[in-house]
Amino acid sequence: MASSNFVDYVKIYCFSGNGGPGSAHFRREKYIPKGGPDGGDGGKGGDIIMKGNAQMWTLLHLHYTRHLRAENGESGGLQRSTGASGKDIYIEVPLGTVARNYDTQEFIAEIIEDGQEIVLLKGGRGGLGNDHFKTSTNQSPKYSQPGEEGIEANIVLELKILADVGLVGFPNAGKSTLLSVLSAAKPEIADYPFTTLVPNLGIVAYHDQQSFVMADIPGIIEGAAEGKGLGLRFLRHIERNAVLLFMVPADADDIKKEYHILLNELKQYNPELLDKRRVLAISKSDLLDGELMEMMKNDLPEIPHVFISSVTQSELTTLKDLLWKALNEEV
Repeated sequence: MASSNFVDYVKIYCFSGNGGPGSAHFRREKYIPKGGPDGGDGGKGGDIIMKGNAQMWTLLHLHYTRHLRAENGESGGLQRSTGASGKDIYIEVPLGTVARNYDTQEFIAEIIEDGQEIVLLKGGRGGLGNDHFKTSTNQSPKYSQPGEEGIEANIVLELKILADVGLVGFPNAGKSTLLSVLSAAKPEIADYPFTTLVPNLGIVAYHDQQSFVMADIPGIIEGAAEGKGLGLRFLRHIERNAVLLFMVPADADDIKKEYHILLNELKQYNPELLDKRRVLAISKSDLLDGELMEMMKNDLPEIPHVFISSVTQSELTTLKDLLWKALNEEV
């Protein structure tokens, strides 16, 4: 995913269609000059519908869409004929897209399956024709019902990447390098902060033709939950991950402290993230010898951990075993 093509947030003004008015027509034929009411009902207004598409990875196609308005229903006709319904509008989105009302921040719906359809805004109902209003005391009603108005709302669509494992770490922790080694993904890699500007996905092969999806999230900095750096914009992607892989480089001043800073940023953003299973990978451990690793183990967080090197590919199989176990253990 090129950074210029990855869009994970759009706001669209949506208006579902108005229902068509009912008809107040009376039957008039050659030998029936004063027939009774035969006005038909108005057609239903078009809906605004969100639909999942597993082939999409971004909301780029909606980036310049500012307004969406569904068609209005048509008026009812004579001989009790119902007006045509307005055409629905379908908004195709990637799996993992959440819709909210921009003004109230109310959650509307989320898409998690290919082909899943959810009505965001229902079109107005068509009005009843005068045929519905005839009674024994009023056999010639000259009125009908107007159509129901459609609904208007500012809708926000947010994409939350669907992945099994999310990589969490400070900039330059080696997340992109690890993803490129474990999968066929080719994220941009360089020796400066914030090389990764968008989430990258990779499929990691495991034993017996099994696999899992790993997501490289842009690096978090202290204060990300308050809006510093790039972290806040992408923290929402971590909400979809089943397992969080924390990465701290072996040359960090205090591995345990860095881990707790990262953990605190997740807690500040959403405390529920702390309920996810966690694994710690100490990256760039080709800089260490065996004796130093043993000494450092006594001061590591009490979660499954492993010393790895993406350069020498040391202990990557052990890492995959830990992640697979975390993904498949019962909660």
